[in-house]
Parts: sequence; C-alpha cells; structure tokens
Amino acid sequence: QVQLRESGGGLVHAGGSLRLSCGASDLAFETYAMGWFRQAPGKEREFVAAISWSGSETDIADFVKGRFTISRDNAKFTGYLQMNSLRPEDTAVYYCAAQTTSYYYTTYREDYEYYYWGQGTQVTVSS
Repeated sequence: QVQLRESGGGLVHAGGSLRLSCGASDLAFETYAMGWFRQAPGKEREFVAAISWSGSETDIADFVKGRFTISRDNAKFTGYLQMNSLRPEDTAVYYCAAQTTSYYYTTYREDYEYYYWGQGTQVTVSS
C-alpha cells in the first residue's frame, strides 16, 4: 500500500510559481498512475492534472493548461506539479493521488478512480 506526501505549497504573489512534489513510499511507484486535485474553501474538489505511470501521457484541466505542468521521476518515487503564472483563484489545498494500473498510457480524471491520496498542501496566491 502506497503512502503519498505532498510538499512545496506556500504563499506566493500573483504571477509567481510553485512546484509541488508528491513523494511515494511504495517502490512499485512506477506502476501507479498519478493525479493532482485541488479544493478551495466552499468548493468541491476538482481535477487539475494527471500523468500515466510511464510519464508519456498527461492530461491537464483546461483552466490551468499552459500554466501548470505535471511530471514524474519514477527513480525518485516522486511526482511533480509545476505551477506558473499563479492567480488568486488557484488558492486551494492541493492533493496528489495514485492508482495502480496495468495500462502503460492510462490517465484518470475522476477522483473516484484513485485509491491512494496524500494529506494535501496549501497553496495561497495573493493579489
């Protein structure tokens, strides 16, 4: 069973950048598809980005496309979310999620498709 731990959140001014990391405890991390979600106060959790376990396929939500990039380093058992040109509306708790899959290219957009979740990291963007 994999445990996920996010890091890299914090307070940043609008237009700034942050890189979130998601460290995994399972040495079989390379067989997990990964995703990032966020939840702002009073709002439902929403999909941000996903990456296949091979790293060859990615899926980015339209509202962050061109600003956020998802990647992973399987040798380091770590996934990343690079966030550029941050806006106040990006303020939320960001969660990473993982799911085992037999499919090399699979990415998942729905939160119910992920079994493993991190505890979340707060990202606050000031105007």
